[in-house]
Amino acid sequence: MRAALRKKIIEVCEQKIEKKGQDVGLSFYAFFKNKNDQPEVLMEAARWWIETHQLDHFEKARKIKAMVESGD
Repeated sequence: MRAALRKKIIEVCEQKIEKKGQDVGLSFYAFFKNKNDQPEVLMEAARWWIETHQLDHFEKARKIKAMVESGD
């Protein structure tokens, strides 16, 4: 996964956790604007989320952050 996407995922997870607590869930869509102006990056996140890790639609932000930070 590209470094910019990793950075964005970590930032969004941190923001969500700060605002809503440790048990907040999110989907890979949380890392993008409603307007699909980055389809290649969106698909990269989707592949990582769905194909590579077979994650549920919603996962705990703290879990996703830990996975990305560990290089998973």
